[in-house]
Amino acid sequence: MRGEPLKIKVFHMSEVTIGDQFHMAHDRLQINKHFDSECPDIQELTIQVLQPNQLDVETNTIMDVMPISTKVLGTLGTGITHTLTGVAVVMTGAIEEGEQMHEFGSSEGFLRDHLRLNQSGTPKDTDFIIWIDLVAKKGTPFNRELSLKMFEIVDRYLQEIRERMKMLEGNQAVETHVYEETSHSGKPKVALVKQVAGQGVMYDMLLFPEEPSGFKGGVSIIDVNNMPVFLSANEYRDGVIRSMV
Repeated sequence: MRGEPLKIKVFHMSEVTIGDQFHMAHDRLQINKHFDSECPDIQELTIQVLQPNQLDVETNTIMDVMPISTKVLGTLGTGITHTLTGVAVVMTGAIEEGEQMHEFGSSEGFLRDHLRLNQSGTPKDTDFIIWIDLVAKKGTPFNRELSLKMFEIVDRYLQEIRERMKMLEGNQAVETHVYEETSHSGKPKVALVKQVAGQGVMYDMLLFPEEPSGFKGGVSIIDVNNMPVFLSANEYRDGVIRSMV
């Protein structure tokens, strides 16, 4: 038995710049430095582009490191996904004159001291970094609600990039990976068991977001009482799990 395959088309960004609007080509990205958080709790939202290996910058605690991918056709695990290489997103946050947005150990300080490059889930030393920093208003309570608001704001910003990625011509991708799921009758069935985090304010895991590794539409593992969830291999490949730590 054969299910619908997953195609992931890769577009490599050789240039990432910042300006007054979003613009995208198959190998270049310009992001908008202006964005309204639409959240009364946020005092300041800062967006910058760091050049490859530009890590001697002082940041608030690292809340997340994210790839940028989008569904072009189908749902997570099927159809066509566009994804970017050469660029990654680093999200940082704090409360003005208050706590860093962390739970089990803050990572504020110089980025070079807290971000290991070339690891699984981290930028490469040749990557541009889109750095998004959020500072909540003084006196805002440090809780799960504030964390989720911050993640939602960043996801709305990244959706502006995703919408432009959907318009890229697939034949201009530098790589195309096709993943087919095939079951063999009479053969042993194999399952991979993955333990995920689900507790506290900054130790959360979303499942089934609308976009690969996205936020909107996702369901927290906390809110389903950390119950086991069955996923296909292609759903896993396509970013159905969003780790937020």
